[in-house]
Amino acid sequence: MILAGGASSRMGRPKALLPFAGETFLDRLTGVLERHCSPVIVVLGHQEEAIRAGIKRNPVLAVNPDPGRGQLSSLQCALALLPPQAEAFLFTPVDYPAILESTVAALVAALEHEPEALLAVPRCQGRRGHPVACRAALAREFLALPPQGQAREVVRRHADRTVYVDVQDAGVVTDVDDPEAYERLMEGARR
Repeated sequence: MILAGGASSRMGRPKALLPFAGETFLDRLTGVLERHCSPVIVVLGHQEEAIRAGIKRNPVLAVNPDPGRGQLSSLQCALALLPPQAEAFLFTPVDYPAILESTVAALVAALEHEPEALLAVPRCQGRRGHPVACRAALAREFLALPPQGQAREVVRRHADRTVYVDVQDAGVVTDVDDPEAYERLMEGARR
Protein backbone atom coordinates (compact mmCIF):
# COMPACT_ATOMS: atom_id res chain seq x y z
CA MET A 1 0.00 0.00 0.00
CA ILE A 2 1.12 3.51 -0.75
CA LEU A 3 0.42 6.37 1.59
CA ALA A 4 0.01 9.26 -0.84
CA GLY A 5 0.43 12.47 1.07
CA GLY A 6 -1.02 15.71 -0.12
CA ALA A 7 0.65 18.77 -1.45
CA SER A 8 3.88 19.92 -0.05
CA SER A 9 3.88 23.66 0.18
CA ARG A 10 7.61 23.44 -0.46
CA MET A 11 7.11 21.38 -3.63
CA GLY A 12 4.34 23.51 -5.14
CA ARG A 13 2.11 20.51 -6.00
CA PRO A 14 1.24 17.07 -4.65
CA LYS A 15 4.36 14.93 -4.28
CA ALA A 16 2.37 11.98 -5.62
CA LEU A 17 2.22 13.71 -9.01
CA LEU A 18 5.87 14.75 -9.31
CA PRO A 19 7.53 13.20 -12.36
CA PHE A 20 10.23 10.57 -11.94
CA ALA A 21 11.50 7.88 -14.33
CA GLY A 22 8.84 8.63 -16.94
CA GLU A 23 5.91 8.40 -14.51
CA THR A 24 4.60 10.16 -11.44
CA PHE A 25 5.87 9.12 -8.01
CA LEU A 26 2.53 7.43 -7.37
CA ASP A 27 2.27 5.55 -10.66
CA ARG A 28 5.86 4.39 -10.46
CA LEU A 29 5.42 3.01 -6.93
CA THR A 30 2.14 1.38 -7.91
CA GLY A 31 3.90 -0.35 -10.81
CA VAL A 32 6.78 -1.53 -8.60
CA LEU A 33 4.43 -2.94 -5.96
CA GLU A 34 1.82 -4.50 -8.25
CA ARG A 35 4.35 -7.03 -9.53
CA HIS A 36 4.30 -8.64 -6.07
CA CYS A 37 1.20 -7.32 -4.31
CA SER A 38 -2.49 -7.47 -5.04
CA PRO A 39 -4.29 -5.27 -4.49
CA VAL A 40 -2.15 -2.16 -4.35
CA ILE A 41 -4.03 0.25 -2.11
CA VAL A 42 -3.34 3.97 -2.42
CA VAL A 43 -4.54 6.25 0.35
CA LEU A 44 -5.37 9.78 -0.70
CA GLY A 45 -5.57 12.72 1.66
CA HIS A 46 -4.97 16.37 0.93
CA GLN A 47 -5.65 17.34 -2.70
CA GLU A 48 -7.48 14.07 -3.28
CA GLU A 49 -9.17 15.17 -6.50
CA ALA A 50 -5.97 16.47 -8.11
CA ILE A 51 -4.11 13.26 -7.29
CA ARG A 52 -7.02 11.05 -8.36
CA ALA A 53 -7.14 12.87 -11.72
CA GLY A 54 -3.41 12.30 -12.26
CA ILE A 55 -3.35 8.53 -11.66
CA LYS A 56 -2.69 6.45 -14.78
CA ARG A 57 -2.58 2.99 -13.20
CA ASN A 58 -5.46 1.23 -11.45
CA PRO A 59 -4.78 0.86 -7.73
CA VAL A 60 -7.55 0.49 -5.16
CA LEU A 61 -8.14 3.97 -3.80
CA ALA A 62 -8.96 4.82 -0.21
CA VAL A 63 -9.57 8.29 1.17
CA ASN A 64 -8.28 9.38 4.54
CA PRO A 65 -11.07 11.62 5.86
CA ASP A 66 -8.68 13.28 8.33
CA PRO A 67 -5.20 13.37 6.74
CA GLY A 68 -4.08 16.00 9.22
CA ARG A 69 -3.75 13.18 11.74
CA GLY A 70 -0.67 11.96 9.86
CA GLN A 71 0.68 8.87 8.15
CA LEU A 72 -0.61 6.41 10.73
CA SER A 73 -4.19 7.41 9.96
CA SER A 74 -3.53 6.75 6.26
CA LEU A 75 -2.00 3.35 7.04
CA GLN A 76 -5.04 2.51 9.13
CA CYS A 77 -7.35 3.50 6.22
CA ALA A 78 -5.46 1.13 3.93
CA LEU A 79 -5.42 -1.72 6.43
CA ALA A 80 -9.19 -1.47 6.74
CA LEU A 81 -9.26 -2.60 3.08
CA LEU A 82 -6.74 -5.42 3.46
CA PRO A 83 -8.35 -8.56 1.98
CA PRO A 84 -9.06 -11.22 4.64
CA GLN A 85 -7.02 -13.79 2.71
CA ALA A 86 -3.90 -11.58 2.68
CA GLU A 87 -0.87 -13.22 4.23
CA ALA A 88 1.25 -10.07 4.30
CA PHE A 89 1.33 -6.43 3.26
CA LEU A 90 3.92 -3.80 2.45
CA PHE A 91 3.64 -0.10 3.11
CA THR A 92 5.56 2.98 2.06
CA PRO A 93 4.96 6.70 1.93
CA VAL A 94 4.85 8.12 -1.59
CA ASP A 95 8.01 10.06 -0.61
CA TYR A 96 10.19 7.06 -1.65
CA PRO A 97 9.65 6.91 -5.44
CA ALA A 98 13.00 5.34 -6.32
CA ILE A 99 12.42 1.97 -4.62
CA LEU A 100 13.42 -0.87 -6.94
CA GLU A 101 11.21 -3.81 -7.84
CA SER A 102 14.06 -6.13 -6.83
CA THR A 103 13.83 -4.77 -3.28
CA VAL A 104 10.12 -5.55 -3.10
CA ALA A 105 10.86 -9.06 -4.39
CA ALA A 106 13.59 -9.51 -1.76
CA LEU A 107 11.26 -8.42 1.06
CA VAL A 108 8.51 -10.79 -0.07
CA ALA A 109 11.05 -13.62 -0.35
CA ALA A 110 12.43 -12.86 3.12
CA LEU A 111 9.02 -13.34 4.71
CA GLU A 112 8.49 -16.53 2.70
CA HIS A 113 11.84 -17.98 3.79
CA GLU A 114 11.69 -16.80 7.42
CA PRO A 115 8.45 -18.25 8.83
CA GLU A 116 9.10 -16.84 12.32
CA ALA A 117 9.66 -13.28 11.05
CA LEU A 118 6.80 -10.83 11.40
CA LEU A 119 8.49 -8.00 9.51
CA ALA A 120 11.05 -7.57 6.75
CA VAL A 121 12.79 -4.20 6.53
CA PRO A 122 15.17 -3.15 3.77
CA ARG A 123 18.57 -1.83 4.73
CA CYS A 124 20.98 0.04 2.48
CA GLN A 125 24.49 0.75 3.74
CA GLY A 126 23.31 0.14 7.30
CA ARG A 127 20.29 2.48 7.07
CA ARG A 128 16.78 1.08 7.40
CA GLY A 129 14.19 2.22 4.91
CA HIS A 130 10.94 1.60 3.00
CA PRO A 131 8.87 -0.30 2.10
CA VAL A 132 8.26 -2.34 5.23
CA ALA A 133 6.82 -5.83 4.75
CA CYS A 134 4.59 -7.20 7.51
CA ARG A 135 2.66 -10.37 8.19
CA ALA A 136 -1.08 -9.72 7.94
CA ALA A 137 -1.48 -10.64 11.62
CA LEU A 138 0.17 -7.31 12.51
CA ALA A 139 -2.66 -5.35 10.88
CA ARG A 140 -4.64 -5.55 14.13
CA GLU A 141 -1.77 -3.96 16.06
CA PHE A 142 -1.43 -1.08 13.60
CA LEU A 143 -5.20 -0.55 13.65
CA ALA A 144 -5.22 -0.52 17.47
CA LEU A 145 -2.67 2.31 17.74
CA PRO A 146 -4.13 5.54 19.13
CA PRO A 147 -4.42 8.61 16.88
CA GLN A 148 -1.17 10.05 18.25
CA GLY A 149 0.67 6.75 17.74
CA GLN A 150 3.23 5.92 15.06
CA ALA A 151 3.71 2.80 12.97
CA ARG A 152 7.27 2.49 14.29
CA GLU A 153 5.80 1.51 17.67
CA VAL A 154 4.60 -1.80 16.20
CA VAL A 155 7.84 -2.25 14.28
CA ARG A 156 9.93 -1.72 17.43
CA ARG A 157 7.67 -3.98 19.49
CA HIS A 158 8.64 -6.85 17.18
CA ALA A 159 12.34 -6.07 16.70
CA ASP A 160 13.19 -9.62 17.77
CA ARG A 161 11.05 -11.00 14.92
CA THR A 162 12.27 -8.62 12.24
CA VAL A 163 14.53 -9.69 9.41
CA TYR A 164 16.67 -7.00 7.79
CA VAL A 165 17.23 -7.38 4.08
CA ASP A 166 20.45 -5.76 2.87
CA VAL A 167 19.94 -4.27 -0.59
CA GLN A 168 21.94 -2.15 -2.99
CA ASP A 169 18.96 0.14 -3.46
CA ALA A 170 19.46 3.71 -2.29
CA GLY A 171 15.78 4.29 -3.10
CA VAL A 172 14.81 2.68 0.22
CA VAL A 173 16.40 5.59 2.09
CA THR A 174 15.78 8.37 -0.45
CA ASP A 175 13.05 10.42 1.22
CA VAL A 176 11.95 13.14 -1.20
CA ASP A 177 10.41 15.68 1.13
CA ASP A 178 11.61 19.04 -0.17
CA PRO A 179 12.76 20.67 -3.43
CA GLU A 180 16.44 20.01 -2.64
CA ALA A 181 15.82 16.27 -2.17
CA TYR A 182 13.80 16.20 -5.39
CA GLU A 183 16.61 17.92 -7.28
CA ARG A 184 19.13 15.37 -5.91
CA LEU A 185 16.81 12.54 -7.01
CA MET A 186 16.48 13.96 -10.51
CA GLU A 187 20.22 14.66 -10.76
CA GLY A 188 20.95 11.06 -9.80
CA ALA A 189 18.47 9.82 -12.42
CA ARG A 190 20.17 11.90 -15.13
CA ARG A 191 23.53 10.22 -14.46
